[in-house]
Amino acid sequence: MTALDLAGYLVAGLMTAVALWRMPAALWGDEEDKRRRALWGCYAGFAIALWTKTRVVRINLNNSPVVDLAVLIKHYTATIAILAILSYIVAIYGHFPKDGAIPRHVRFARLIQRVATKASVVTLILLTVLFFTVVDRSVPTDRFVAEHAGQWGATLYMSVFYVYLGAASAVCAYQWALATVDTRSRHLRTGLGMMTFAMFIGVVYTLSRTSFLWISVVDQPGESFALTFDKATEAAQVVLFTFFALGASIPAFSKGWRRVRLWRAQVNLHPLWRELMTAFPDQPFAPPASLVRELTRFDTPADLRVDRWAADIADAVEKLRHYVPDSLLTAANEAAAVEGTDPGRTGSLADAYWIKAALVAKAEGAPAGKAAAFETKHATDQDGEVAWLVRVAAAYKAIPEQRTRVVLRSGLERSA
Repeated sequence: MTALDLAGYLVAGLMTAVALWRMPAALWGDEEDKRRRALWGCYAGFAIALWTKTRVVRINLNNSPVVDLAVLIKHYTATIAILAILSYIVAIYGHFPKDGAIPRHVRFARLIQRVATKASVVTLILLTVLFFTVVDRSVPTDRFVAEHAGQWGATLYMSVFYVYLGAASAVCAYQWALATVDTRSRHLRTGLGMMTFAMFIGVVYTLSRTSFLWISVVDQPGESFALTFDKATEAAQVVLFTFFALGASIPAFSKGWRRVRLWRAQVNLHPLWRELMTAFPDQPFAPPASLVRELTRFDTPADLRVDRWAADIADAVEKLRHYVPDSLLTAANEAAAVEGTDPGRTGSLADAYWIKAALVAKAEGAPAGKAAAFETKHATDQDGEVAWLVRVAAAYKAIPEQRTRVVLRSGLERSA
């Protein structure tokens, strides 16, 4: 097995993995996910096409009763995949607010919508007719382009497919290049940039192969040169699909990574949140449950649950201020300062000392009074607030009971 054959298996596996990964959201997701069914259809179609290019599959199909069947299946599935991606582009970029002028990329998307389906049907019909009539299939081939170089029938057949593929690649490159410039999300910009680069490779790939085939009709190339050219362009296509698969995955991967971070935040916040909600049972919408039960409440999105927990913790801290004196804040700060010099850790540790001591005071029957002093940390966004609370929760979990009572006693003595 050559390196190019191995790369073919790897890129086919990569595209298959992307198709399987995106399938649940495309088929059973919300309305926004369902709009991406067309894009998923593109992944699935190209995955099948790439498997027909792998050595074992193409040899077995090409040596079947329908000679060179792998070539026809590859072009069928690739054509359908291209139609799917063009449909996705229309769905994403073909809409705009009703008031105002129609943007250029929207007009372009609408033009593609009118042409794409008809062009796909015509391409499939032409490929079928030419494959069974003018292509010389008397002997099964392994490298179709190299072994048919100089034959006008195969050249005409491949030109039909390459015109369709090249035009679609140019459309995708144009739309994704515009989207790359306009987007503000770093992950989305990176992904779109990689997909744009892949489509530029696609344009060069189709132009070079079409030119090679027609030049070969006039001037028959040597067998060695034809095979070298075929392998070089195949290698470029491997690069193309690698960039396409990775670029399409980066935005989704960033969303998945955010879900992982939210899951970790829930795991870290749960002990603190549960103790505070147990102290104030009337505050939460539902009684606090175990971590496993909370994580399996699929009716509530993770970001909404974390946001709610952060608000619950803030509200509970506000209520705790009525059960302790002002001097508890000084005692908590001093206790934190003794244990560390890192300002970030000292601040979160001081908050943890204050919360834990205040909970002990309430549990032991301290009467409610005026609100005591407490340094509220103001974050610029939800991520910043959650990150701070996670540090507080980690410090809270590590504070021993005896140390908590020492801090509480110090605060009470200062207020006496």
